[in-house]
Amino acid sequence: MGGWKAKLWNDIADGKKFILFSGPCVIESEALCDEIVSHLKSLCDELGILYVFKASFDKANRTSADSFRGPGMDLGKEILQRIGRDYDVPVLSDIHSPEQAEELASVLDVLQIPAFLCRQTDLVQAAARTGKIINLKKGQFLSPQEMERVAEKAAEVGNKKILLTERGTTFGYNNLVVDMRSIPIMKRMGYPVLFDATHSVQSPGGEGNKSGGDRKFAPLLARAAVSVGANGLFIETHPVPDKALSDGPNMIPLAKMRETLEYALKIWEIVK
Repeated sequence: MGGWKAKLWNDIADGKKFILFSGPCVIESEALCDEIVSHLKSLCDELGILYVFKASFDKANRTSADSFRGPGMDLGKEILQRIGRDYDVPVLSDIHSPEQAEELASVLDVLQIPAFLCRQTDLVQAAARTGKIINLKKGQFLSPQEMERVAEKAAEVGNKKILLTERGTTFGYNNLVVDMRSIPIMKRMGYPVLFDATHSVQSPGGEGNKSGGDRKFAPLLARAAVSVGANGLFIETHPVPDKALSDGPNMIPLAKMRETLEYALKIWEIVK
């Protein structure tokens, strides 16, 4: 077990495997994480997809102060460590401050910089200094070209294990659009590029005290992204999205993940 750890970055960077970063938006419970990771690991093993489990221990950027944020650092760290060990999968979570980078580096295989925080130099460089793989989500407020400056911040402290993730661009109030040109533009920077299919259909703050979304478009955008060269997908999923405690309107139901991945994988095979 765990033999993948030494070669995880090589497997990501060589482009020979389709990549999936997927899990619940936030850790709602250990039972939920177990249900999702066991389903996705089995599915990805069957399809030959490189799978990384994703879940946030703290959603620090919720629309309302009353919204559920997750179990917090201590319990979240414990759950993520157990998931990685018990299911023998790489794990990813967001970090929100430089101090969290070092503390979570012992547990996480991929440290993710949230889109809202991608220009925070201290945060990006603290994550990079851990030597872990870094997933830099493109800010909703940035052009794809500007992500080169963000990646340079990580690379200049000696870490080039960098992924860039497209997740939509602000379009007026409470709406996002996806410019698929951003994927080939960011790929020219020399890093693997993922597409966040579920946050791209979010309507930030669109329901007043919470964000809305339209999940039916997520699989369609996923296919489009793969067709223009995305190395893989970032997808949040839940057995019953309408009961999820965060980002339910834009999450793909767990039962629909096979169909979503099989379709995208067929396109990826043709494109590569």
